Amino acid sequence: MLRNKRSEALMALALIAPFIAIYGLVFVYPTIKLFMISFTDAPLIGDGTYVGFDNYTRLASDRRFDTALWNTAYFVLLSVVPGTLVAFSIALGVNRLAGRLQSFVLALFFLPYILPVSVVYLIWDWTLNFQFGIAMYVFDMLGIGRVPIFKATAWFIPAVAFITIWWTAGFSILLFLAGLRAIPGEIYEAASLDNAGRWATFARITWPLMWPITALVLTIQLILQLKIFDQVYLFSTGGRPNDNVVLVYYVFQRAFQSDQGGRAAAVAVVLFLIVIVVSVLNFQLTRLSRGNNR
Repeated sequence: MLRNKRSEALMALALIAPFIAIYGLVFVYPTIKLFMISFTDAPLIGDGTYVGFDNYTRLASDRRFDTALWNTAYFVLLSVVPGTLVAFSIALGVNRLAGRLQSFVLALFFLPYILPVSVVYLIWDWTLNFQFGIAMYVFDMLGIGRVPIFKATAWFIPAVAFITIWWTAGFSILLFLAGLRAIPGEIYEAASLDNAGRWATFARITWPLMWPITALVLTIQLILQLKIFDQVYLFSTGGRPNDNVVLVYYVFQRAFQSDQGGRAAAVAVVLFLIVIVVSVLNFQLTRLSRGNNR
């Protein structure tokens, strides 16, 4: 028995050793190195001297960091919950279809998700560009004044949030559709025998059973949107990047444009901690809500 347990333990260790090695090399070591650099005045490449918590204390008086923090929170507010609701609503509609029509409609909604961000940028720049955008010609025909969406601070974050929802909704729709298909049809048949209406069926059957999928989608979207960079970087071209800066974009500016690796690392650590705290809080809140639904 002891030999069998030892051999099984050795076999298990041998199987997980490659994963542990890669995980440590790709994630654990860079994370530790990031924390170490954040306490120095190191440039992007090279060593620096130890400065303690100076990089962190300077963030409190850094107006651009405050702007990046606010823009990130504003973007998350406009994209995570609305994007989840939109994906859920579309999944409910697609689930009512059948056969090739369902596959065709699902493909239409999923197609944007496989596009690279550069293509997404070109599509929406052709659509909303102030000078030659298709939407602006429609505004001219309707007698509405043109709006410089990507150059106006008030419009920039809402526009990028809308584009992000359009771009990323496909994956969430697939998750919701998988959850809807996993609900046994007998439950709905029993509800129809009890003369339950559509709203009662949704509120008492579909929504409670779909809550774990909803919590998963919310968590995935929350983590992804906290780390937004590509869309902001591309759509800020020719605009006001310092007014539209988000946290990852601010890390890029400090590291690659100002050659301040230590200060960039401090901002990255703050973002890392925010992602962990928000994810844990979201998981606990969704867990409590699920318990209340029961």
